[in-house]
Amino acid sequence: MSVPSRSVDWVPRICHFYGITILMFFGDHDPPHFHARYSGHNAKYRLDGSLLDGSLPRSADRLVREWAAARRTELETAWERAIRHETPGTIEPLE
Repeated sequence: MSVPSRSVDWVPRICHFYGITILMFFGDHDPPHFHARYSGHNAKYRLDGSLLDGSLPRSADRLVREWAAARRTELETAWERAIRHETPGTIEPLE
């Protein structure tokens, strides 16, 4: 599925849980990663959950890492779609 009328400001939200928003930019650069936002904080994580840049409060960081570990395969699939400028889809939140 291709991106409908892409806007520069539109970034796909692939998941939202406990106030944490997970995003994946279209055509982003290596290494494969996703962005997490929580309460005014921003961080960038590798698909395995290791922190690349930025920071989140400790509890939110722990939840993001737990989520990434449980959803690694889905994150890899979403990354492949996003770098092809396709909608990455959504991924289930933590339960």
